[in-house]
Amino acid sequence: MSISALQDQSRPTKILVLGASGGTGRLIVNRAIAQGYEVTALVRSAEKGSELGGAKLVIGNALDEVVLRQALKGQDAVISALGTPPSPFKEVTLLSTATRALVSAMQAEHVARLVAITGIGAGDSVGHGGFAFDRLIYPLLLRNVYADKNRQEAIIRDSGLDWVLVRPSVLNDKPGRGSPRTLENLSAFHGGTIARGDVASFVVEQVKANTWLHRSPLVTW
Repeated sequence: MSISALQDQSRPTKILVLGASGGTGRLIVNRAIAQGYEVTALVRSAEKGSELGGAKLVIGNALDEVVLRQALKGQDAVISALGTPPSPFKEVTLLSTATRALVSAMQAEHVARLVAITGIGAGDSVGHGGFAFDRLIYPLLLRNVYADKNRQEAIIRDSGLDWVLVRPSVLNDKPGRGSPRTLENLSAFHGGTIARGDVASFVVEQVKANTWLHRSPLVTW
């Protein structure tokens, strides 16, 4: 679907959300519905989608391109909030594999807009998470996860889609403050946190906004 379709005010914009049952994904679904979007959530089971009231549920695996193509039919945009737990010893491939399948499915179904959450520590944001994150959490717990986030980002950058990569600083569950800082130049930034709610609001804004198109802002307080 073209950008012009996203700007068509005659019907609700339809969004497919991946990772909708996660902590940030649930808030994305809630905010999008509150703003009048028509939301479809791809979840692994009906139980996983039990808290996503107001969203249409598609049950299936985000790694399955056939399932993705079915879920993408008629959609205008995709938000990916896919995540994976720490994996200090085993290689992680879920994020890049799912993203590769998603990009292929989006291209086939002519859905252009993709907003994807990765995180501080991906790409050129590595080394800006603060002492504890950079020296302990990242190398001991998240090194393999971020290697896959980097592969995920590369797939999206090379996709030809209308993408935005959102890199939150360290997430927390505190009440949102609204209007987070958005940074690309991180030379003076070393560590920070942000509420999942503020990330969710920013991500939903990117469905139609073009300010950060083909860019990878870090969002933080």
